[in-house]
Amino acid sequence: MRQVSILSEEELAEVAAELELDHINPEWLGASMIVRGLPDFTHLPPSARLQADDGATLVVDMENQPCTLVSREVEKARPGHGIGFKPAAVGKRGVTAWVERPGALKLGGTLRLHIPGQRAWQPGR
Repeated sequence: MRQVSILSEEELAEVAAELELDHINPEWLGASMIVRGLPDFTHLPPSARLQADDGATLVVDMENQPCTLVSREVEKARPGHGIGFKPAAVGKRGVTAWVERPGALKLGGTLRLHIPGQRAWQPGR
């Protein structure tokens, strides 16, 4: 199984704005890919699937939590801004996913989002 880190272009822009930066380079965050046009992307539920036209499918594992390693990368690239990354990125750090079905993902290509049909977890039930 191979894990990938997927970030939202819109959420990256929100974090950059909060840090008073013109942009955040996805490389600073170790991103495997960037998506656009999926509101509240970081909160996709586990098992949601992103599927390309050729059938390539990525399965969301979980929210990618902000970490101090990324803060250090931001600090190296933009001194004085790394310390604010972790609080600015809470709930906007994207997701980790794994490859369910290999295939070609194309720059500018379209992904279809499939959300699993399930009720919310209710402990004690």
